[in-house]
Amino acid sequence: MKRTMLAIVVVGLLLASLPWLGVPSFYESILYLVCHWMVLALSWNILSGYSGYFSFGHGAFFGIGMYATAVLAGKLNWPFLATLPFAALLPALLGLLLGFVVFRVKAVRGELFALLTLAVTFVVATIILNTPIDGGPGVYLNAVDVPKLAPTASGSIYLMVLAAAVVTLLVAYRVQASRLGIGLFAIHDDEDVAEVMGVPTFRYKLVAFALSCALAGVAGGIHALFVQYVTAGETFNITVPLTVVLMSVLGGTRHWAGPAIGATAITGLLYFFTAGDHAVAGRAAVGAILVLVILFMPQGILGHFRRRRPKTADAAVTAGEAAKPGEAVTTGEAARAGEAATTGEAARAGEAVIPGTARDPEPPRAAARTTPSAPLLEVRALSKAFKGVQALDKVNLQVRQGEILGLLGPNGSGKSTLINVVSGHYPLSGGEILFDGRNLTGAPAHRMAHAGIARTYQIPRPFAHMTVLQNVSLVAMFGCASLPQKQAVREAWKWLEFTGLQARAHALPEDLNLHQRKFLELARALAARPRLVLLDEVLSGLTPGEINEAIELIRRIRDQGATIVFVEHVMRAVMALTDRIVVLNHGKLIAQGEAAEVMKDSEVVNAYLGKPAYA
Repeated sequence: MKRTMLAIVVVGLLLASLPWLGVPSFYESILYLVCHWMVLALSWNILSGYSGYFSFGHGAFFGIGMYATAVLAGKLNWPFLATLPFAALLPALLGLLLGFVVFRVKAVRGELFALLTLAVTFVVATIILNTPIDGGPGVYLNAVDVPKLAPTASGSIYLMVLAAAVVTLLVAYRVQASRLGIGLFAIHDDEDVAEVMGVPTFRYKLVAFALSCALAGVAGGIHALFVQYVTAGETFNITVPLTVVLMSVLGGTRHWAGPAIGATAITGLLYFFTAGDHAVAGRAAVGAILVLVILFMPQGILGHFRRRRPKTADAAVTAGEAAKPGEAVTTGEAARAGEAATTGEAARAGEAVIPGTARDPEPPRAAARTTPSAPLLEVRALSKAFKGVQALDKVNLQVRQGEILGLLGPNGSGKSTLINVVSGHYPLSGGEILFDGRNLTGAPAHRMAHAGIARTYQIPRPFAHMTVLQNVSLVAMFGCASLPQKQAVREAWKWLEFTGLQARAHALPEDLNLHQRKFLELARALAARPRLVLLDEVLSGLTPGEINEAIELIRRIRDQGATIVFVEHVMRAVMALTDRIVVLNHGKLIAQGEAAEVMKDSEVVNAYLGKPAYA
């Protein structure tokens, strides 16, 4: 990480020497445009590329930055450099205000978010055009003094945008390598699951949005001085967001440097055609490139070539190898390239796990806690309705410390709905949820995860663009354990070894079979070091041999003292594993007690087989 950041700074310093080399100002102008578009593309990518919230409103925040500088410097005679903080602050505040409202509405994602941000551009343009901010004739900056940072005015402007580009590159790189970036990539792949796994999605989206808007505003402030004349028609148009999107997609949105590469390529291409008096052909070529990239290189230039790089074979993750701490977690830094460290390195890091050895991972926290009879989870009159359909109807149950509670019922009885409500995936319609004496009623899903509740999904929902190792280490970082990044990688390796997935650590989820994806769900849940594990039909779809393996694995978890809620239709597994069972039917609890007794209950038999008909 430090070497990459140092390389960015060194290249920036080398480019900063250009104004003193006596080269024509023409080259400074070309480099200015490259750096200008780099800032815009990189800042757009922090929100839209990393989190997947596709924005067509980047031109609005860029334009607010331009007008902040134009009004303060051109009309109020402020020193130019004093205007740049406001050029960043005003767009950031608008982004925070917009995000605070929009990010709370679950339906406003994807194309709806894109259309909403595009609408914001036209609203901002209309307000500026019809108020004294602009008023119609535009704002001139030809009387504004250019800060004397270089021998010439053009050199000074170039140095300012170069500094902005270097800072934006550093920010983009640092965000991707941080918890924020990892959380944003999880949001990109599956926001609902990311929240359940412990990622504070609302806060992370707000931070990314504000940061993206602020950097775009700085680019706008500098650009106002470069063009010397700011008008609403030239500033708030569709060209800026479309160009920025093209540059980011071309370079690759899942890599911090992708938008910079795309900005350099597109700016150079447009100049080549414009210099040859073929501006229209240049725009046509840019459009054709966009079509080709979407069809043949959807991951962008960097994504395409990084996928073609030879991967470490899965078999390479064998005895004597463990993860290199700190690598393989960062989404986009491609753990699938096979970065690995020797056992000696991992041992020096503190907690190596050699596949095949007898040492079990640390048990979930429940192992060291109180007596088995103490209630860990209690739900009171829990209800959930979907547009009039009562999926749960005033359910009351307790889950005791250290037990495996079987949750049974025919299809549609409310089992998975109960898991979804308790984990925070669905908001409840009524009732209370108490966990270890704390009232978690109405708490967001990430708070449920931090409290110590982890779950699997009946249909596996891994983060598709993350490797198996990254999927598990993310939960170790954001779940109940809340481990630092390097320690989270070591924790992930332990649970991959525990579930037998260590040989697939650098594979993507699409490369796993159903059995392996089910075990990946289990490894993710355990990596959080939860106090309560909710297993939602982890055996469905498995072969008899795979079911036996899974039963043995759940026994090992139980023997370590974990508390488990076990939703399952495979009765031999239920009878072998559970201490008690509860049965739901049509959203109501109809029976509870020891498995052998409950399965003889006439109401339970009727729920599964129907009432007998008499002649």
